[in-house]
Amino acid sequence: MVRPRGPEGRVLEYRSGFVSIMGSPNVGKSTLMNALIGQKVAIATTKAQTTRNKVTGILTRDAYQIIFLDTPGIHTPKNRLGEYMVRTAYEANRDVDLTIMVIDAKAGIGLRDVELLQKIQSDHFLAVINKIDLVSPEDIQKLSEKLQTFGVEQENIRFVSAARLSGIRALEQAILGFLPPGPQYYPADMVTDRPERFIAAEIIREKALANLREEVPHGVGVEIEKIEETADLTEVAAVFYCEKDSHKGIILGKKGTMMKKISTEARKDLEMLFGAHVYLSIFVKVKPDWRNSNFMLKELGYRD
Repeated sequence: MVRPRGPEGRVLEYRSGFVSIMGSPNVGKSTLMNALIGQKVAIATTKAQTTRNKVTGILTRDAYQIIFLDTPGIHTPKNRLGEYMVRTAYEANRDVDLTIMVIDAKAGIGLRDVELLQKIQSDHFLAVINKIDLVSPEDIQKLSEKLQTFGVEQENIRFVSAARLSGIRALEQAILGFLPPGPQYYPADMVTDRPERFIAAEIIREKALANLREEVPHGVGVEIEKIEETADLTEVAAVFYCEKDSHKGIILGKKGTMMKKISTEARKDLEMLFGAHVYLSIFVKVKPDWRNSNFMLKELGYRD
């Protein structure tokens, strides 16, 4: 990698750092990280609590490297999976160089946002108001002023529309100001440290979240049982775990139509992941109350 030089020809000091992205559910944290990196690393849907695990995204430039930690949305847990998600979010905020708190411009600043703001605000903090394309300039100004009443400096407030890629590069430059001198932790072509099995499971779960209704998608867990790669085909075998027989019927759909739709959408993204044709098979198993089972949470990667 060619390092940039200053006006006198001296090589500029390389910078690197860890940045946690926190916020309430469905404020656009994963969409923001994907926009900053320039490609899809974390799944993103319109449903709350899409992210269940910490997802690492890596942005590498000639002069710096930023390691983003996308975290589950802070919410009131209703089961052990929810408790794990909230704990994961707060643990990801330890020993980082910068904390970004994402706020939904349309939803405004709620009680949960205020509580989180009071817990995580520090000298290394940026408040990012997302989805600015959905509100008026007057609404944005009011949000900015309200944040300042909670002690957030105006210079530490940024405005973006992650979905439309508006304000993303300006935010990247603001983040750069918090990075200390440091090494390049990951190879330049690496965008996440998550294994292919994890990403494949998340892709499949994303399609379930996008297509299933009400409580059903939040009660779905995905396990990858097999990935076998040959020269021209990658075979992926996965299992959907749900909590009720009625949910299994909804996931399968009439004559298997829902499962076919989910599988078709997932296969397209999996082929982009593996760079090959994919044969995807998904089975559905009922595991009552799996979100409160320590064994199942560990099996699905939600516990150490």
